[in-house]
Amino acid sequence: MSNLVLMTLLLMVMALAYQLGLTRSKRVAVTTNGTGFRMHSRPTYHGMLVAFWAVVPAAAIFAVWSLAQPGIINALVLAQLPPEFQPTTDTEQRILLRRLANLASGFGLTEEAADYELAAAAYLNQLHGIGRTLMTALMAAVAATALVLAWRRIEPHLRARNQMESIIRWLLIICSTVAILTTVGIVLSMLGEAFRFFTFVNPLDFFFGTTWNPRFSTVGTDGQTGFGMLPLLWGTLMIALIALAVAIPVGLMAAIYMAEYAPSKVRSTAKPIIEVLAGIPTIVYGFFALITVGPFLNQLGASFGLEIRTTSALTAGVVMGIMIIPFISSLSDDIITQVPKAMRDGSLGLGATKSETIRKVVLPAALPGIVGAILLAASRAIGETMIVVLAAGNSPVLTANPFEAVSTMTVTIVNQLTGDLDFASPQSLVAFALGLTLFVITLLLNVVALVIVRKYREQYE
Repeated sequence: MSNLVLMTLLLMVMALAYQLGLTRSKRVAVTTNGTGFRMHSRPTYHGMLVAFWAVVPAAAIFAVWSLAQPGIINALVLAQLPPEFQPTTDTEQRILLRRLANLASGFGLTEEAADYELAAAAYLNQLHGIGRTLMTALMAAVAATALVLAWRRIEPHLRARNQMESIIRWLLIICSTVAILTTVGIVLSMLGEAFRFFTFVNPLDFFFGTTWNPRFSTVGTDGQTGFGMLPLLWGTLMIALIALAVAIPVGLMAAIYMAEYAPSKVRSTAKPIIEVLAGIPTIVYGFFALITVGPFLNQLGASFGLEIRTTSALTAGVVMGIMIIPFISSLSDDIITQVPKAMRDGSLGLGATKSETIRKVVLPAALPGIVGAILLAASRAIGETMIVVLAAGNSPVLTANPFEAVSTMTVTIVNQLTGDLDFASPQSLVAFALGLTLFVITLLLNVVALVIVRKYREQYE
């Protein structure tokens, strides 16, 4: 029985347990009516509690079994191999187990298999079948037992609501802990590899170097190593600034129109259409920049006597600005509409026009929230990868000309971790140093944005 079938059966058991608990709680409520006893919790909570206890123990068994079974089966398979064919190193053991798994599944075969390998593969299949059967039987027994016990516990004094509230609270705590630990794990993994990189390259040369040529880590004629980060940092900031120059006026004006001028029908139609831009895959934006926007800017520049490369910082910045318009527009629209109506009425009552009210009352009141939206959009632009991979040109040079090709930190991370590389070399480890730097930059932007938005909410909520 496959894992998908087991999960489907667990969902069916959950639905059945919920209905049984709901029905029994209603029956108990009718039976005790007039005896002076009242149900502490509504029938819905009793159904949810029975469903929880019917499924969670079985799901826990499935999780533990799935984690423990591969190691046990591999040990049993290796133990039955002839002594002369026993692997002597961990690498040989992994290769042999992978080959036996391919033989057992019938896929990935590259050469004729030996008799002992065929026997081990058949034994592997047998163990997997026995393991699935035992796991399914154990899950069914535990689920049935837990369902019956939880169903029989239903009585007027059972505090099902309190128990479900506690369960939900612990689930939320677990989910929050997982998110926090994931962030901590990402940071620690990058820190460890970044420190290894700085044993090869001086941090000062990395953070303040102006030459990026990671194939050569020796000191050059200009006194800088080939791992200077400044060209990449400047390319990242240049493209982000161009994107913000495109997105801020368009997004902010769209937000003002939808919040202050647009009829309700226009607003309900236009806002979802604008927000669709945020759901378009970034690879589509990259192709759009490469095929449409880049040639258009090149021809437009030629008509004015300017040389604009098809792949340049301007191309990537313009398309990235289009991509982040919904971030500024939607957030600014929500913030502007939250400005108290009394402030608008007071301004209009004093004789100000609608445009003057927007410029001198609404926008200053909503400015902290708008700034927070802009900073969130900026962090999104700084971390973008696919658009700059296709449209920026991948030229890691320190230039102030937006019409030329540049490279960014995200593009460089992709380049350094692509291909058959030695992950103990500085050419690969530099990606982790760049990733950690980019993480710190975006984290600071997000923190500043959240602080500003929180101050705004405290003012108007």
